Amino acid sequence: MTTQIDIDRVAARIADLRQKLEYHNYLYYVKDSPEISDAEYDRMFRELLELETAHPELASPDSPTQRVGGEPLERFNKVQHHAPMLSLANAFSEEELRAFNKRVSGLLERDDVAYVTELKIDGLAIALTYQNGSFVRGATRGNGIIGEDVTANLKTVKQIPLKLKGGGERIPEIEVRGEVYLPLSTFNALNEERADKGLALFANPRNAAAGAIRQLDPKMTAARPLSFFGYAIGYIEGGELQSQKETLESLQEWGFPVNTNFRWHDSIGGVISFCSGWEPKRESLDYEIDGVVVKVDDLEDQRVLGTVSRDPRWAIAYKFPGQVATTKLKEIGVNVGRTGSMNPYAVLEPVKLGGVTIKLATLHNEDDIRRKDIRVGDMVVVKRAGDVIPQVVGPVLEQRTGKEKVFKYPDKCPSCGKPVVHEEGEAMAYCVNRECPAQIFEGLNHFISRGAMDIRGLGPSTVFKLLELGFIRNAADLYSLSEEQLAELPGFKDKSIKNLQSAIEDSKKRPFENVLFALGIRHIGEGVAALLTEAFHDLDGLMNASEEDISGIMGIGPRIAHSVYEYFNDPQNRELVESLRHAGLKMEREKRAIKTGPLVGKSFIITGKLETMPRSAAEKWIEERGGTVLSSVSKKLDYLVVGEDPGSKLAKARKLGVTEITEKKLFALADE
Repeated sequence: MTTQIDIDRVAARIADLRQKLEYHNYLYYVKDSPEISDAEYDRMFRELLELETAHPELASPDSPTQRVGGEPLERFNKVQHHAPMLSLANAFSEEELRAFNKRVSGLLERDDVAYVTELKIDGLAIALTYQNGSFVRGATRGNGIIGEDVTANLKTVKQIPLKLKGGGERIPEIEVRGEVYLPLSTFNALNEERADKGLALFANPRNAAAGAIRQLDPKMTAARPLSFFGYAIGYIEGGELQSQKETLESLQEWGFPVNTNFRWHDSIGGVISFCSGWEPKRESLDYEIDGVVVKVDDLEDQRVLGTVSRDPRWAIAYKFPGQVATTKLKEIGVNVGRTGSMNPYAVLEPVKLGGVTIKLATLHNEDDIRRKDIRVGDMVVVKRAGDVIPQVVGPVLEQRTGKEKVFKYPDKCPSCGKPVVHEEGEAMAYCVNRECPAQIFEGLNHFISRGAMDIRGLGPSTVFKLLELGFIRNAADLYSLSEEQLAELPGFKDKSIKNLQSAIEDSKKRPFENVLFALGIRHIGEGVAALLTEAFHDLDGLMNASEEDISGIMGIGPRIAHSVYEYFNDPQNRELVESLRHAGLKMEREKRAIKTGPLVGKSFIITGKLETMPRSAAEKWIEERGGTVLSSVSKKLDYLVVGEDPGSKLAKARKLGVTEITEKKLFALADE
């Protein structure tokens, strides 16, 4: 008979084994300085696994045994990030870095701006949430606002701590951000193994890592030994850091691997030297980097600088020149885009570039071809822009034979045969025929894409067949497809028909900003769509807005305003929008409750530690009573709530003359 004493002994042994295994795991995978042999580690691991199997009531999600991978998932759940995971604007030269510094200095109204530089790891961005020191959730970046819950897969990455150390275990909740990547040595070994088995090879380490994280079976993820670097904190409760340098140092103290090549600089000159110095050294690393991330060091300065669209003003990615190769330009073709844009592309003699065979490359537009004097038959230099998109840099003039031909841009659309229009001020020529088959096809592919309506199971080949059969003419027709029509599609049986019908129905739940992006309006990306739906809460408001109203929105320029205004003043577009509305798509932002309470109209920031509740709880308490919590100190701030050990916000608030109050005074304001 098992007694309580026996159970207590087992629990104590399990706790001891978990602590030791996590400690040795940290030494091996993070510090690269093991203290015990693999055999000793395996012995302790087996003992822990046997004890947890015999006593399932003592199992824990943060046990080292959970890294082997759990049961396969049916699908990934959606996760909303505490704060948006922003993309970065790019710089490709010293001049662009200096221009970035000039913008930052101007906005902060001072020249003494310090920066931190970090190598830009070419992997998959993720967010890790810890509660009271235990890993509870891991998510992909997704669209920056909503990601996918890949917790089970990330538990198999042995460099990600399941329990925080060095004071991290006392933090109520924290979201750590970083990059999952596949080391080059591991990538090469995996490809050798796949070649031996006759399997298709992975194109590059980033694709292999991203594919591993999005496996529905965690055991498949565990089969690819991924690594991790932490680089930021998206959210923290019960603590306040002052700088990016302090953030990186704190992450190391809490048990996260941090790329130790980061540096602090007191001027943009040091940043430029760091960037140029690492370009020739990138080949010496066991992981791929495609540049350097430059961040303003002071976190309060970051909050003051804020964001524009979905790019932070306080950071930029300096991108290394892409890898280059030389090959023959066989032909120049033209694709017709969803907006009618005539997009030239290069057909190349196949050439290996960065582990990928390149056969096609972008040529941007007609002006670009003329400016570079690119001719059919040229030997050309090709590079991967940002190490991703192949593009033609220019011709190798000394290898010309005289047989090369100057490219003539078509004056008629290759898809519909209608005349091509080159508008003044536009680099691109356009087919303006609304019935152009290529435009309709590309527009539908955009509509169903992940960032738009995200209709899974409906790919380009199926769209093409639906058009060919005459079942659809525009996006609204997707919502009236019958089971009988879908049954005529090649390969579609009962289950695939039901899955597609379900995916089409689910797309009706997509937010208004996704619907607006899905319309395919010229110059409207996901970020601009979010700005427009924030300003105009419903479609009617946007459709009836003047060009001046639209251009008055922060982040919206006159070219975008004109494009939106022109789109919604076209009767055919209005008819499509009304059909989509009738189909049940969301044409307004979800209504937010009107604020009420004693703190309505008052804005607050909390700095320092409060006596009665964590800062996050206090911020929620303020909002529940109608108040607004701001992220940065400005003249618009009404009250700075000052607790114990206040941060840099206090000095800035005093400089601006902002009213300071205590926690007790905050409560008193709500009682007035």
